[in-house]
Amino acid sequence: MTIGQQRTLHMNPWFVFCDGSAVPNPGRIGLGAVFTEPDGTRHTLSQAARENGCNNEAELRALLATLQELKLRGAGRLLIHCDNSVVVEQVGSDTAKPIARLASLFDEARALLNSFDQASLVWIPRHRNSEADALARAALGIAEKRVVKIAKKRR
Repeated sequence: MTIGQQRTLHMNPWFVFCDGSAVPNPGRIGLGAVFTEPDGTRHTLSQAARENGCNNEAELRALLATLQELKLRGAGRLLIHCDNSVVVEQVGSDTAKPIARLASLFDEARALLNSFDQASLVWIPRHRNSEADALARAALGIAEKRVVKIAKKRR
């Protein structure tokens, strides 16, 4: 690999998809994430949290666990995808109405996000986050949701 190629890889972001599940809601929390390094190497995270909480807390704890893992791996630039609009709004905006019960976790997420060279947190629809969702559910021992299509009879 040439120096120019190394520089280009360093400039490209890590692509991240994270999700949390609370079963029931509120209940046990599962965390899931898929992240891809600039060179294309993929990693996954699937773990149960020690705490119980609601779906927003699960999503927030998934983001925190993912950011901590990326910090350990030396990531610099991040493009993070999350399907929870509350988390994206609370972490990404100083003007969002605070959720008092989760305020310290949101502060921790903001500080950790700001510790990277560059990080963007964007909302995506739930159906585009299915792999991270499956990892979060698997951490709780819940089987992946399967969609069964029934073929129509041909005449």
